[in-house]
Amino acid sequence: MNRLAGQSAVVVGASRGIGKAIALALAAEGAHVTAVARREGGREFPGSLPATIEEIRAAGGDAEAACCDIADSADVAALVEATLARRGRIDVLVNSAVYIAYERLLELTDAAWARGFAVNVTGAFYLTRAVAPSMIARRSGRIIHLTGSGAREVGVVSVLTGASKAALERFVRGAAHELAPHKVAVNLFDPGGVKTERAVVLQGADRDWSGFATPAQVAPAAVHLALQDADAMTGQIYSYRDFRGGRP
Repeated sequence: MNRLAGQSAVVVGASRGIGKAIALALAAEGAHVTAVARREGGREFPGSLPATIEEIRAAGGDAEAACCDIADSADVAALVEATLARRGRIDVLVNSAVYIAYERLLELTDAAWARGFAVNVTGAFYLTRAVAPSMIARRSGRIIHLTGSGAREVGVVSVLTGASKAALERFVRGAAHELAPHKVAVNLFDPGGVKTERAVVLQGADRDWSGFATPAQVAPAAVHLALQDADAMTGQIYSYRDFRGGRP
């Protein structure tokens, strides 16, 4: 494999689920992975950054952990500065961090609404703004933010999750337009329905998961997207279904 040999990737939300699977897949392609989460270990959900790093290294990959709250501008700036100081470059950024709200409209609090947009939209802005200058200087880089059909379809997710992801999609299109002349690609990855550790805890192991993919199944689609430069693809939504040629 080794299609990313010698490259540096930052994966946000890498302690579990889709982010962890993408971190493992990028490392398997030869990239050095900086695996990022808000804290080292989860509280109510399985998974931790140390476990992700251990799994990558056990498979022969190269990785290190970093904690960062992407809703904090200073935290993001420090993460990127430290990564550039250690690695000298960031070739790929994958942002799979997400704030998911399940409350209906009239149940939503001010705090939940603010946090949802802070993570899902403002965090994406902070990350993109922080990594873009070094990518522009090298005229090369790929930035990927995760989205979902709820950004475009009513009733799939809560109004907060859908509205914030819709804002993210518009942000990515605008960022892609501005960064394309500098050969920096900015795209969205839609993994579809995925049976993650978090989803199982929240929705129950006994629900019908037969129509859902696993994180390991969708990760190669994210790797494919991470290999596309700005001349090949930018400002687009690329889904797991696209990767499978339209098959569910």
